[in-house]
Parts: sequence; structure tokens; C-alpha cells
Amino acid sequence: MEAKDLKKELERAEIEVEEMAMQLADMLGAALFFAGVQKEDLPKAIDLYLKGLDEVFEDEDEDSEMGFEEVIEVIEYIRNKNPKLFHKA
Repeated sequence: MEAKDLKKELERAEIEVEEMAMQLADMLGAALFFAGVQKEDLPKAIDLYLKGLDEVFEDEDEDSEMGFEEVIEVIEYIRNKNPKLFHKA
């Protein structure tokens, strides 16, 4: 494969990764919404989630896998630390 073709392939892959990252961010927002976060508070909750990842899994290997159970664990962690952010659904 020529360098030009490789560059195009890399650009396509980068776009796909960006699109997947946006979809994952949307899915996280949906999970937080259904956990009780109001729509207007989702950006703050997402920031707290990202910080919570580090706090909950500080002793874990950075490359360890995260499944739905770990996502739930982090949401429960931020819910316990920030109860006013979560409302009964």
C-alpha cells in the first residue's frame, strides 16, 4: 500500500474513532440521565464521572477492561458523593 493510501486509511480511522467517542459520550449521558441526573446537569455529571474513574480505579491497571459493572460502580460512586445531582426518576 502506498503512503498516500495509508494516509487516507488513517484519516478514515481517525474519523471513525471520533464518531465512536461521541456516541460513547452520548451513551454515558443517557446512563447518567436514567440514573437521575437532570439534562441541564449532564455536563457536570460527565466531568464528575471522568474524575470518579480515577478515584474508583486508582489502583487498577490503566489498560484493564471496563464493562457495564464498572460503569455502574462509578455512577454509584458519584451518586454517593454528589446526591444533590441525582433526582428520583
